[in-house]
Amino acid sequence: MATSMVKIESVRKRFGPLEVLKGVSLDVPAGSVVCVVGPSGSGKSTLLRCVNRLETIDAGRVWVDGELMGFTEKDGKLHLLRPDELCRQRQEIGMVFQRFHLFPHMTALENVMEGPCTVKRVPKAQAATQAMALLERVGLADRAGHYPRQLSGGQQQRVAIARSLAMNPKLMLFDEPTSALDPELVQEVLQVMRDLAASGMTMIVVTHEMGFAREAGDHLVFIDDGVIVEEGPPREVLARPRHERTRAFLGQVL
Repeated sequence: MATSMVKIESVRKRFGPLEVLKGVSLDVPAGSVVCVVGPSGSGKSTLLRCVNRLETIDAGRVWVDGELMGFTEKDGKLHLLRPDELCRQRQEIGMVFQRFHLFPHMTALENVMEGPCTVKRVPKAQAATQAMALLERVGLADRAGHYPRQLSGGQQQRVAIARSLAMNPKLMLFDEPTSALDPELVQEVLQVMRDLAASGMTMIVVTHEMGFAREAGDHLVFIDDGVIVEEGPPREVLARPRHERTRAFLGQVL
């Protein structure tokens, strides 16, 4: 696991009688961008949420940067982490959702400052300086004083990305970050993600944006019915899928 930022081993997840993940295993090297694609209901988002323990897993294990997520192992037995220990693990994993989930009563700057101030007890002046630098990084320094209602969907999503980066994560998870955006706003968010990928951030991206997967991804994973059907270099999988199910899916979305 020395070269893996994320190691997923035989993960299973069930919601009642429905088994959503059926023994998924995946390695994500540090500094790489892994794009996860597949039809709705295939288990993509659930897999992402299992990485940072927003969903508990029924079987298998997940490591992030060599640390077992959600458990500690003693004498060959697994013990659940206390809530405060789990929160410490989550602090190092940023997550961007389909919906922006910004605090409506806070400005863009205040939204980005909130995590460092509340969770890490960073002094407000220091947090404000860091937040302004992050807003500039995502092209929104001139919107620092604006409230979410005064921002477009693309701008709100870029604030959400800056807010995740404010916690200085070692890993970023993106759950279809452009699916709630109008088409003309998609590219501004994808450009921020391309820049983030180019900086060396380890990223797992659930997406329907095949152009982004082809250009920015290092590895493409196609999931269907809770299993990984096919994976490999994005350009290779997109141009020459080996499995009939992959070909059928790509024929619909490309």
